[in-house]
Amino acid sequence: MTLGHDITKVIPGKFKGPGFSRGHVIRQEDIPELLSMGKKHVYIMELEEEEVHEEEAALRIAKAICGAGLEISVPKEGRVNLKAKAPGLLKVNASLLKEINSLGEIVVVTAHSNTTCHAGMVVASTKIIPLFTTEAKVSEVEKICRGANKIIEVIPINQKRIGVVITGNEVFEGIIEDKFGEVIRSKAEALGASINHQVIVPDDVDLIAQGLAEVKAKGSEVIVVCGGLSVDPDDVTLEGVKKSGAQIVSYGAPVMPGAMFLVAMWDNIPILGTPAAVIYNPTTILDLILPRVLAGEKIGRGDIIELGYGGLCLNCKKCSFPVCPFGK
Repeated sequence: MTLGHDITKVIPGKFKGPGFSRGHVIRQEDIPELLSMGKKHVYIMELEEEEVHEEEAALRIAKAICGAGLEISVPKEGRVNLKAKAPGLLKVNASLLKEINSLGEIVVVTAHSNTTCHAGMVVASTKIIPLFTTEAKVSEVEKICRGANKIIEVIPINQKRIGVVITGNEVFEGIIEDKFGEVIRSKAEALGASINHQVIVPDDVDLIAQGLAEVKAKGSEVIVVCGGLSVDPDDVTLEGVKKSGAQIVSYGAPVMPGAMFLVAMWDNIPILGTPAAVIYNPTTILDLILPRVLAGEKIGRGDIIELGYGGLCLNCKKCSFPVCPFGK
C-alpha cells in the first residue's frame, strides 16, 4: 500500500527527517526499519471531500502569505518554507500573522520583521498540526491574505551609494586617525552597498553644511554624518545639518548604544547622524536603521520611538548580533 504521509525518523543529535515519504509503496523489506522507528501500524487515509491533506494545505497557505522577494519550497514532513530570493530586508505583518495563527490547526512562523536576509535564507515556515484540515480553514487563510494583504515579503536593498561626512577638529587636523570611515564602509559593504564619496571637515557649522552638499552632489543616495553629536558646546554637527537645509526628523533615540542618533531628510536623501558609540561598540542603533534606509524605507520619529522596547544592548562578551534580542 502507499503511504499517505511522511514518517519521521529521529537519530538524536544526528538526523531528523522523513524515514519514509508520502507516496512510498511499502515493501516487506521496509518492516524492520518501520519497527525501529516505533511503527507497528501503518494507517491508511481516505480523505472526505471537505478535507485537505497537510502537504496541499501547507502549499496553499504558503502561496497565500507569500509576498514579493520570496520563493516557496517543496513540502517536507508537512512543512513548507519561504526563502529569500535575494539579499534584502524582511517585513512581516504581525497583526495578520496573529489572525492566521488564531484560527487553530494552522501554524505560520517567521523571523523578526526588519531582519536582514541573504539569498536562500529561510525566513518563514508553515504547516498544519493534524494530518489534514478542513477546506474552510485553508480558504479562510486565503481570504485573509487576499489582495495586498501579504503576511511576509523581502524588500530589496536598492540604495547602494552612501556618502560619508566625518566631523571633528582632531581628525581634520590629523591629530588622531579617523576610525569612522572604516566602520561605516564595513557595515555598508556587508549590506551590499558602498561608500561613493567621503569628506572630513572640522567642527564648523558652515563647513559641515558644505561637506554635506559635496557628498550630495556626488550622487549619494544616503548620507552618514559621523561624530559631533554630544552635548559638548563645540559639537556642532546638528547645527551643520540644519544649516545645509535638511529637515530634522529625530534627534536622540531610546537605544543604547546610540542614544545621540540623528535622522534628517534633505530632499529625498536620508541623513543619519552617528555618535561616537559607532566606533566603540560592535553593534549600535546604526545596525538597526541603516538596512531599513538602504531598503528605501522612510524613517519617522515614531519608528525611532518604537525602538525603546528591545533597544538595550546586553553587551555580551562575544557579540552575536543579529542573532540576539537587540532591536527586536
